[in-house]
This record gives sequence, structure tokens and C-alpha cells, in this order.
Amino acid sequence: MTEPTIFHKILSNEIPAAVVYEDDEVLAFKDIHPKATTHLLFIPKHFIASIADVTPETAHLPGMLILKAQKFAAEQGIAGYKLTFHVGEGGGQEVMYLHLHFLSEETLKAGK
Repeated sequence: MTEPTIFHKILSNEIPAAVVYEDDEVLAFKDIHPKATTHLLFIPKHFIASIADVTPETAHLPGMLILKAQKFAAEQGIAGYKLTFHVGEGGGQEVMYLHLHFLSEETLKAGK
């Protein structure tokens, strides 16, 4: 990585985002170009560019994002959703920073 991505800038508060969830490991925020009623991005606070770059040391990150999204959905009362990782430009990945798309036609609870 030569330059910080937009997600690095969101994590460092250089760029604002509509954050809906945060803990020590993950940040989740609304996608600026939503493809569903609820379209969120879950990103780890530990940088890895893509699923294609997962190593034995970082293999836990995709699963952690899935578990955080699952917990978030349960807390929000969202029963139906889709989770997607895009891998590389050919796979539709626009930002080279590992992120999980959370899409649902259900809406978030008030305040999120």
C-alpha cells in the first residue's frame, strides 16, 4: 500500500462516516452508494488489502467481520441480510482494504 485508502481516512477521522457500530476490532458504517435499504461496510481496524491477501496470521479477520455483522443484525432485529466480500478489481472491489458488505431490505433501528 502506497497511500492511505478512504477507509484508513475514516478510521483516523480524517473523513466523516455514518458510523453504526464500533468496538476495539471493527468499524461499521453506511455505504455512501447503497445498493439496499440498509447497506453497511464492516472493516477491521487491522489493515489487510483483500481476501486475496489473507495469511495464516490474518485468517481470523474475515470470520471476525462475519461474527460482528451477525451480532449487529441480531441487536438490530434484522433477520434477513446478505454478506459479501469482493476480491480484487475484477471481483468488484473498489477500495483495497478488506471490507464486508452487509445488505438488507430491513431498516436499522432509530438512531443508527
